[in-house]
Amino acid sequence: MGRPSARRVSWLLLRDEAELEPQEQQFGEQLQERCPELRSAAELSRAFRALVREHREAGWAAWLSEACSPAIAKEMRGFAEGLKKDEAAVRAAWRLEWSNGQVEGPVNRLKLMKRQMFGRAKFDLQRQRVLLAR
Repeated sequence: MGRPSARRVSWLLLRDEAELEPQEQQFGEQLQERCPELRSAAELSRAFRALVREHREAGWAAWLSEACSPAIAKEMRGFAEGLKKDEAAVRAAWRLEWSNGQVEGPVNRLKLMKRQMFGRAKFDLQRQRVLLAR
């Protein structure tokens, strides 16, 4: 395994260890041995992912208090504090069954078209392109 990007490392640390190949597991363990803050951040990230995936709202308060403790890396604390500010939305994600996922695809497509035509066309041409793209 060559030198991975920061994005690749973050995914290695977030994935379940059972999903990793042996060389990826070894690399992740070496990273976490060298940086204990990274180990705690990875464990907290996995715990949060499990809370969301399994709709376990009961573990939210414990996770939040642990993630906001001074011993945790400042980036993870910042993430947790941001979630705490929008706690109503986080709790609603557990309680409500609906999602805005069905809207995100078409919105993303429209934004892409707008970016592609920026500075090249006026509204009437952009409108035609959107209408004909369906």
